[in-house]
Amino acid sequence: MIAPPDVQLDAQPLSAPRGGVVRPARRPPGWIAPGPRPATPPDRPEVWPGPGEDLCYLSGDFRILQRLDGHRWSADDLVTAWFAAERVAHAPPRRAVDLGCGIGTVLLFTAWRFPDARCAGVEAQEVSAAMARRSVGWNGLDARCEVRWGDLRDPASVEGLGPAGLVTGTPPYLPVGTGIESSHLQRGPCRFEHRGGVEDYCLTAARLLAPGAPFVACASARQRGRVEAAAAAAGLALEAWRDVVPKEGKAALFSVYALRRAGEAAPPCDEPPLVLRGTNGRFTEEFNALCRTMGMPV
Repeated sequence: MIAPPDVQLDAQPLSAPRGGVVRPARRPPGWIAPGPRPATPPDRPEVWPGPGEDLCYLSGDFRILQRLDGHRWSADDLVTAWFAAERVAHAPPRRAVDLGCGIGTVLLFTAWRFPDARCAGVEAQEVSAAMARRSVGWNGLDARCEVRWGDLRDPASVEGLGPAGLVTGTPPYLPVGTGIESSHLQRGPCRFEHRGGVEDYCLTAARLLAPGAPFVACASARQRGRVEAAAAAAGLALEAWRDVVPKEGKAALFSVYALRRAGEAAPPCDEPPLVLRGTNGRFTEEFNALCRTMGMPV
């Protein structure tokens, strides 16, 4: 996982009503947060961070709850949400679904980017699903966003969520036993395939997609063949992909993929790699432009 340009962690934290940490914004002078504004309910103290948790800025003024010792959002989520949003920017989706939504990062990015869309997330880890629901509540999105606690492989968990104009997913892409799993809460299943991998995500996405809609997911840069096979088995076809390079001169770490139903997909297109940092260690202008598009200060 690549750490995102997290502009909050260096700032002096504030205490929250429930004893957690509220990260203040660090923004360039004169920068005004774009996009929809959150509407935090005044009568729901549980949406604020408790002990061992913090509340960080995400897109614009939207914020996300995270555990200090658990899974935290990363560039995988940001790039997946951006790549997905760009596929449908010309025709914003009325309904979007994020499979394996974790703490709700891609779900919230999508809800911010498309303020008229109804968004849903499905997550198997109870602690992550609960945290995602609280983030939805903090941003005042309950009327158009929901988070379901369930296994995406179970048809009951996604019943009624389709047809969706956009489906996303950031599946774990390490088979169990191929590495050392973190003992921290949430982290192991976020990286290792305890409940299936991209194959299961493709099968579920195929059941939810509206005609012509894309499924966008990320996977290891070395797994394009696996993604293509998973797509074919689900009746999907690989339309476009983009390798993500952490630093100029390094190998790609992960890739993002756009799939559509076979017969609806455009001819496969290998888009130029997205390089996050130059040789000087600074974020590239292309990545800065991506961040601006997703409502993040540069």
